[in-house]
Amino acid sequence: MQIRQLNHINDISAAAWDGLLATDYPFLRHAFLNALESSGSVSPAHGWQPAHLVVENPDGSLQALLPLYRKQHSWGEYVFDFQWADAWERAGQRYYPKLTAAIPYSPVQGPRLLARCAGSRQLIIDWLNRAVATRQVSGAHLLFNDGRENDALAAAGWVQRFGCQFHWFNRGYSCFDDFLAACNSRKRKNFRKERQSVAGQGIEFEWLAGGEIGMGDWERFYPFYAATYLKRGRHPYLNEAFFQLLSTGMADAVRLIFARQAGRDVAGALFLADAGTLYGRYWGCLEEYDRLHFEVCFYQGMERCMAEGLARFDAGAQGEQKLLRGFEPVLTQSWHRLQPGLHEAVADFLGHERDDIQAYQQEAAGYLPYRQEVSP
Repeated sequence: MQIRQLNHINDISAAAWDGLLATDYPFLRHAFLNALESSGSVSPAHGWQPAHLVVENPDGSLQALLPLYRKQHSWGEYVFDFQWADAWERAGQRYYPKLTAAIPYSPVQGPRLLARCAGSRQLIIDWLNRAVATRQVSGAHLLFNDGRENDALAAAGWVQRFGCQFHWFNRGYSCFDDFLAACNSRKRKNFRKERQSVAGQGIEFEWLAGGEIGMGDWERFYPFYAATYLKRGRHPYLNEAFFQLLSTGMADAVRLIFARQAGRDVAGALFLADAGTLYGRYWGCLEEYDRLHFEVCFYQGMERCMAEGLARFDAGAQGEQKLLRGFEPVLTQSWHRLQPGLHEAVADFLGHERDDIQAYQQEAAGYLPYRQEVSP
């Protein structure tokens, strides 16, 4: 077996890459990574230089893979290490470049280092450790993994970091009233009031999925996505070409929703889906409407899960407002290997931080809206 580095995801075939993935998890699919790179949304000019690792047999068959980027900054990762960078540079060292194994701009947990055998997995971990040890980079970071490589990373000296997100679980609900029945009476009234507020503004919703989505629909959607960034004085991470390529390459996973008032679009959001999970990604609205964000990004997504029989709804990072609407606190994780001196200091910090995150998760669960007898 030999390890090879890819400068573009198209340096390997979609059939080989997706054949090792062997699931419909959307964010690691060849088409998703290709949409990022071929659109130019991910490129060296944006501080994301593709450096994907694959392990191949002599006959060219794929044994292992890792989506990897050589990073010149820490934006778009959602596992924040800016303080580490500042401390290391104040010590006279260079923090960038670093290596980041992640899905760009997507704080969503899932498979990362995929391998058919322990040996091919170890080849990739050893390669990353050498890159750090020889000071090619300040560190290597594996973000939002699903845990299958945890033992191997721990044995190789990496340190684990916890985070907390809020996910909604479809516990056999067939309609929104079933969900309401699981909540305490005060919260049921609040949820109904929020939804009635949106309906009272004359707002209706249009869902589009898969082949129903045309190029014109992306032209409708993009101003809403871009507005979320422009309102904060930032440029959007993704360009319109990304969404068009996404729809062309993996239409089966794509869901779009538009909020409409008096025959015109007033908001939009993108969702992706696999066999078990709905992922809420990008939302935008050009004007302010009372409670519309909660309706589009939370309640409409819940109902979509019920309609498609999906068990989980990951509505994105952050947002304690999700907690109060039934999204349960779940731990996320990442793993880090850093240069000597920095590694030890970060490991000590993360030991304390993990305790704090776990305590926060337990405390946050007490604010869920469910009746005590049906609490998760």
